[in-house]
Amino acid sequence: MILRFAGILALCTVLVPASAQKPESRAEAVKIVADMRRIVTPQGIERMQAVRIGGIDQWISVRGMDRRNPVLLMIHGGPGYVAMPTSWYFQRPWEDFFTVVQWDQRGAGKTYAANDPAAVALTMTRPRMIADAEEMVAWLRREFGKERIFVLGHSWGSSLGIELARRHPDWLHAYIGAGQITNSPESERRGLRFALDAARRDNNAQAVRELEALGDYAAPGRPVVLRDLYAQRKWLGYYGGAVYARRNTDHESAAARLAPEYTDADLRTIWKANDFSENHLLAETVALDFSGYTRFDCPIILLNGRHDHNVSASVAAEWFARVQAPRKALVWFENSAHEMFNEEPGRMLAALLQQARPIAEKAGDVAP
Repeated sequence: MILRFAGILALCTVLVPASAQKPESRAEAVKIVADMRRIVTPQGIERMQAVRIGGIDQWISVRGMDRRNPVLLMIHGGPGYVAMPTSWYFQRPWEDFFTVVQWDQRGAGKTYAANDPAAVALTMTRPRMIADAEEMVAWLRREFGKERIFVLGHSWGSSLGIELARRHPDWLHAYIGAGQITNSPESERRGLRFALDAARRDNNAQAVRELEALGDYAAPGRPVVLRDLYAQRKWLGYYGGAVYARRNTDHESAAARLAPEYTDADLRTIWKANDFSENHLLAETVALDFSGYTRFDCPIILLNGRHDHNVSASVAAEWFARVQAPRKALVWFENSAHEMFNEEPGRMLAALLQQARPIAEKAGDVAP
């Protein structure tokens, strides 16, 4: 037994030399990640490119093992909180079944870095962002010869995705909402109650004092100011309402440093871009109310983190109960808050395979 174990250990040592075990720099670590997930199949696709959308260059990543598979566009949250930098972690299994498109929106990520912020600032409006989403979907349909694609809108991105579902159902196999914005003011009020209740249970005097100081936060007729919103989010996140059982999202910020799509220069501006987008769009976002959007002409799939108080999962579920669509499905992630694709990546893949891909299969939009 001892000799057999020694033989196995020797084999492992040969396969994984000591020099390969510890990257010496970010560049070396990124190279390892990129090589591990490199697409090598004959029908595969692996592209990083800028697309002219809304008069500016907007950056996308396109990845999939077979370009004949259905296209899935992920519209990231925030505003400005790009998903591309952590997609190396959660997305790779999706690429066996979908051609996955990550898009850094106007004012975010690589797109922010590629354009003059002063020139873009005047265009940072919700109507322009909706138009960008429409142009992006239209471009993908043309580029890949697809009658329909999947759109997955996360958080802020769900406020764009739901508009696509309402305005262009014939473009979509289905709309997939994750951390779906519905009635934002009510979501904000419930988020405050969650944070305040948690702080009181924890006997956290500082948190209770700061949260009680918000008064009639998000009350009808009282717009939310960013200062108050950040105070609410500070303690909501601290008590796991954004990422379940974690105090913050520092792990995601660290993981972004391993993103092969991002240069050192991109990383230096990523949080500046996030602040830029929030300053232009966030106050309006938390005033949105889609309660009246209950009839859709395309399938609607809702992905809900059981512990999501950042964008209230309970508000979204109540809205979804009233939704009428050709097909609808609600998937709960029992060990997630707002970031289910990072928190439960295996269950995320299962949801996409069980709820979304069969729609494309029925339409004949999958690789043989």
